[in-house]
Amino acid sequence: MTYGGEVAGAHDEKRRAKNTTGLTIAKKVLLFILHQWLLIGMGVVCVLAYFFPNVAKQGGIIRSEYSILYGAVALIFLISGLSIPRQKLFTHMLNWRLHVLVQVTSFLFIPALVLAIVHIVLAGDPEGHIDRAVLAGYILVACIPTTIASNVVMTRAAGGDDAAALVEVLVANVLGPFVTAGWTVTLIPDTPEFSVWKHGEGALNQMYRDVFKQLGLAVLIPLAVGQLIRWTWSDQTAWVLQKFKAAKVGTFCLLLLIWTTFSSCFATNALESLSTQSIVFVVLFNVALYLFLTVFCFVISRPPKCLSALPWGERVFRQVDPEETIAICFCGPAKTTALGIPLLYAMWSSVDLFTKAKTSVPVLLYTTEQVCVAHFMVYIFRRWHSRLQKKQDLESTGEPESHAETTDAPPEQFPLESKEIDSQPHRQSIER
Repeated sequence: MTYGGEVAGAHDEKRRAKNTTGLTIAKKVLLFILHQWLLIGMGVVCVLAYFFPNVAKQGGIIRSEYSILYGAVALIFLISGLSIPRQKLFTHMLNWRLHVLVQVTSFLFIPALVLAIVHIVLAGDPEGHIDRAVLAGYILVACIPTTIASNVVMTRAAGGDDAAALVEVLVANVLGPFVTAGWTVTLIPDTPEFSVWKHGEGALNQMYRDVFKQLGLAVLIPLAVGQLIRWTWSDQTAWVLQKFKAAKVGTFCLLLLIWTTFSSCFATNALESLSTQSIVFVVLFNVALYLFLTVFCFVISRPPKCLSALPWGERVFRQVDPEETIAICFCGPAKTTALGIPLLYAMWSSVDLFTKAKTSVPVLLYTTEQVCVAHFMVYIFRRWHSRLQKKQDLESTGEPESHAETTDAPPEQFPLESKEIDSQPHRQSIER
């Protein structure tokens, strides 16, 4: 009897161990899914946009050109104003190296790269399987400035310098209205198949008014109000940001921006009008282009240390701080619909709506896919930043570096916004 009882007890223990293992695995899977709530939310808003495009399209039921493009963006920058130290903003305004790396990439390198790719496509596709409206749209995408909202949200979530991202967003979107229109028309090939875009006539006065009005009302004023509140009630502000999870509010506003972008795209039937080859090209090329530009921004921000050994290399090839590197990698490849779509309709106002809708597809899809890819880049950059910090800590304490490998947690253990606001109360006295 004793032997039989021991066998039964052993079976019970094995059964309990299996159940515990199953529950542990299920819990980890559930936590991983919850940590991907931004990606899941993007899928949900895309489905809503497809079935109910008239709700969130520009001019639709909720008037998203005001409620979202002003309201949601303003809320994002109000949170940024509340959470970013004023001194960091002033410091980055004078950071010429940061300006050069981001703005030269955005307004010079990307247009040159995309123009070369457009000419390669034209040479390899004389039959026109790739719609020429798509290629014209990509030249516009290359010339528009970096996006307004998602850069700050993603940089902060990855542990980067969100003040640097915010300053570059402001600089780019002040330069953009003056640079983009002329630069786009200059780069469009001067061939008969592009004549409708090369010689299109449009009035830009209203576009300039709309863009600067949005920049002022949705970015500058909320940022200034947030800074004023932070300066006046610093401790209370830090408590509110942490208590009410302000970081998640900013990410939710990002979902609203994606919702209105896809709603406008589906409402115009622009996607349905393009050939299968054009759609496949756009979807795959967007991901490849964004990843390549991210790698490029990382390399120019953190060039190999051997280059600094050159006689003049110490200043030219000096590595940027890890936090600023993350900001550059999010700001450099990104593009904005806030200027891209109004500029498209203003520049080519004489072009028929169907052609303008097709031309807008690269703008809409690139700006949406960049958020999808950036969501995964958050985990990659956060892990890289964490490893770099641990390595520096070990070097400063003189401990063996091999211990660092055992302390890294997998990316799914870090929720997207866990790092961006929670540390604010602990930094208040230092920052001020």
